[in-house]
Amino acid sequence: METAKSIKPADLVRIEAAALQQLAGRLDGAMAAAFENAAERIAACAASRQRVVVTGMGKSGLIAQKIAATLNSTGTPAQFLHPAEAIHGDLGMLTRGDLVLALSYSGETEEILRLLELLKRLGDALITMTGCPESSLARTSDVVLDCSVTEEACTLNLAPTASTTVMLALGDALAIEVSRLRGFRAEDFAQLHPGGKLGKRLRLVSQLMHTGEAIPMVAPSTPMPEVIHEMSRKRLGMTSVVENGRLLGILSDGDLRRLLEREQARALTLTAGEVMNTAPLTIAADELASSALAVMEERKITVLAVLSKTGQLEGVLHLHDLWGLELV
Repeated sequence: METAKSIKPADLVRIEAAALQQLAGRLDGAMAAAFENAAERIAACAASRQRVVVTGMGKSGLIAQKIAATLNSTGTPAQFLHPAEAIHGDLGMLTRGDLVLALSYSGETEEILRLLELLKRLGDALITMTGCPESSLARTSDVVLDCSVTEEACTLNLAPTASTTVMLALGDALAIEVSRLRGFRAEDFAQLHPGGKLGKRLRLVSQLMHTGEAIPMVAPSTPMPEVIHEMSRKRLGMTSVVENGRLLGILSDGDLRRLLEREQARALTLTAGEVMNTAPLTIAADELASSALAVMEERKITVLAVLSKTGQLEGVLHLHDLWGLELV
């Protein structure tokens, strides 16, 4: 009976790293066209509002679940289908026009082969990740992605280790390429990740800004005593100057202090329109909060007016609003 040979842990990691290097070489060369074909098919599937159904058995099945999760989080609807459960009713989740992404290193996984006829009949396309491009599964697939490795990172060269690492990396590459083809943006990513620390860091300006009655707002003809009252009442250290919903300018605490230093005698006789900053920095509501913070830090300000595309004032974002996001 063969016994496990002694290999240093670091060398086991190097075996997996070497397998990834081999995968990268194939993606740069012989497999490049197949990869792009697969990515374009998946992007087209998502564009037609169909799903990517990812399937695999055993360790490949675990990797398939992660690939499905990565596709979902980058804007491509996907669902994992357990092949053993599929033959007992779960195949009902597959609808006509869905694309099937099958993972099987041997390409001879019995549970998947039993599904081939139905997968081909119902699915829009069958894409396979396999280490055996001449296998039964590969021969019936529309696109084959080669996940072969020269050895597993296992002292017996048996346990799926390097091969599953390669499948995982290839799945990540595929999901990211599809998101690029679909024009997936950071703002879209933020919408799909509302919870946890990541979700906090990806909040949109529209989710944090002060709106409605909470916006400090005066007309250009408002006398300075009333301007000061509005600034004090709304407690944001500023007020917007608005006419017919359009932002004309901004008055901040700093602007008020400088006015009093310059015009002590007549400061309170002026109006908001006469002393306002007519070129304030602004931001759009669909920008990321992190982008707003970058502007505030660069220009050393604490408030941004939030404008619509037509120049209407939609809200006000204050530096304090970002404190809970672990950005400052």
